[in-house]
Amino acid sequence: MNETAREASALPTPFDHHRLDRLMEEAGIDVLLATSKHNTQYLLGGYRFIFFSAMDAIGHSRYLPIVIYEKGVPEHAGYVGNRMEGGEHQNHPFWTPSVRTACWGTFDAVEQAVAHLKMIGRTGARIGIEPSFLPSDALALLSAALEGSTFVDATGVLERLRAIKSPSELEKLKRASELITDSMMATIGWAREGTTKAEIIERLRREETERGLNFEYCLLTLGPSHNRASSSQAWAKSDILSIDSGGNYHGYIGDLCRMGVLGEPDGELIDLLAEVESVQQAAFSKICAGVVAGDVIAHAETSLKSIPSAGFTDFFTHGMGLVSHEAPFLMTNHPVTYEGVDAGRPLEAGMVVSVETTMLHPKRGFIKLEDTLAITHTGFEMYGDRGRGWNRGDQ
Repeated sequence: MNETAREASALPTPFDHHRLDRLMEEAGIDVLLATSKHNTQYLLGGYRFIFFSAMDAIGHSRYLPIVIYEKGVPEHAGYVGNRMEGGEHQNHPFWTPSVRTACWGTFDAVEQAVAHLKMIGRTGARIGIEPSFLPSDALALLSAALEGSTFVDATGVLERLRAIKSPSELEKLKRASELITDSMMATIGWAREGTTKAEIIERLRREETERGLNFEYCLLTLGPSHNRASSSQAWAKSDILSIDSGGNYHGYIGDLCRMGVLGEPDGELIDLLAEVESVQQAAFSKICAGVVAGDVIAHAETSLKSIPSAGFTDFFTHGMGLVSHEAPFLMTNHPVTYEGVDAGRPLEAGMVVSVETTMLHPKRGFIKLEDTLAITHTGFEMYGDRGRGWNRGDQ
């Protein structure tokens, strides 16, 4: 075992530990074991081990980082990581007073976590875990080693903790959105008649990567089709293009959708995108810290019902940050399966939401705008707010 310890005051927590303490108290949690990549990254102040950034499997097991945090006692915090992370700690020390980097799989990671819990005297505590991100073999070993402990789902605690973004997080989300917008505009302008969907997606990947983003995905339609998968379909004269992409900047997700057309948009296309825009603007008009989220949704949906294309148009909004759908959770099972538990709560400054209106026109195709907004005390700041009209291809 490679373990180091020092006073907690040497490196302060990179998150609001007082807020975490309050959330843990409300949930009845004594000690938190965070095991997801996004939450361990958050609790470690943005660190994610590059060796496992694109995979988890290793040998017969998998990588399992664990951040251990005792309520009200940050000096008892610990990090359990892979053996190769010892070098990371030497170069850029983790803030946690205890660091254990002797693990290759789930069993030895849990053994180190149990050893840490014994060291701080909390083996019989109410322990918060992430059920969706804790392998069954790890949970079985924890249960056997910590007889007398009670395991509590801490997913909601960590979601609430991450909901309010710090200034540095907001800057990363803004940067991600700006770079995606730049990449989309460059890609649409580059594409021409005969360019295939697969080629456009590859071009966008290159544009995002060259700008410093980690490419996540691209959902693309051409012409009257609603199929957003990559294919050999080619862009034809007068056809529209819908480009929806997620890019990752230092762990934070940008997610926007913009429209293109090969040639000049006709009057019908101009009117259809204006309908989509009117729903977006209805939502924007209500967004501000202190406004109940459900009121924003209701106002947008009322606007949607009034447009001529309401029968094949949909409105959706969701929180975003380290995860593409995270708190605030605003709508239930629409289209992603989760409960809209925050619809009845007021929006707060520092939250970031995606606002999107999608039209599945039966003849003209997939017409959509998706925008990213950071909530402020006086309204919002929109990130990547360019290219929201019809963008011309072959420029």
